[in-house]
Amino acid sequence: MKNRLMIATLFSTLTLASGFSQAETLKVASTPTGSPFTFLDTKSNSIQGVMVDIVSAVGEQAGFDVQIEPMQFSALIGSLTSRRVDLISAAMFITDERKQVVDFSIPVYSYGEGVVVPSKDTTEYTELAQLKGKRVGVQVGTAFVTPLQSSGLFSDVKLYDTTADMLRDANAGRIDVAVLDYPIAAYAIAQDNFPNLRLVTSYEPTMVNSIGIAARKDDPQLMARINTALEKLQADGSIDAIIGKWGL
Repeated sequence: MKNRLMIATLFSTLTLASGFSQAETLKVASTPTGSPFTFLDTKSNSIQGVMVDIVSAVGEQAGFDVQIEPMQFSALIGSLTSRRVDLISAAMFITDERKQVVDFSIPVYSYGEGVVVPSKDTTEYTELAQLKGKRVGVQVGTAFVTPLQSSGLFSDVKLYDTTADMLRDANAGRIDVAVLDYPIAAYAIAQDNFPNLRLVTSYEPTMVNSIGIAARKDDPQLMARINTALEKLQADGSIDAIIGKWGL
């Protein structure tokens, strides 16, 4: 027994001295319905996308492995604060309200809302006010919910768990307008999965913000490692390459 203990101690000492250590694995929450940022790839049965590639590159740079945990958008922050996951990497805007609950990394990409309407509606809308009185859909937990509800413009603001559900309802004529992240809207329409819908390219977004990686407020050292890694990846062009890979 004594010999085994001595061997184990010697192995640990040699491992540390040689610089080898087992990488920690962090659980990362992402959504399965946010193409091209995060989505379920049915061929590999895994979550793929821009924010998966970015957090994986950050982990490689910062010295940790990532384990992607799929979940609904509305469950992301709750899962992080309750310690079921360690990070969030998804199409989540960095807002003042969210910053009171979690910490965000430096921004990795910026965009605003996109507006999707039936193809038969050919009006070239440029602002929300022109959509007054219509039935609008929006995803639960997104930064678009409160502005739409408080605008007083719409006859009905229907909440959806996923953008896919919302676009299916719009495609079937159950709502008149879908408001969602512009890149996600553009990607969905480009895939021709919703033949009765079109993206309003004339619309000027007003809810523009940035997305980043989120961590718990009680882990500033982890966030410092993430930001250091992101700065290196931005400087060497890796982030731009990932964004370009997904057509953004």
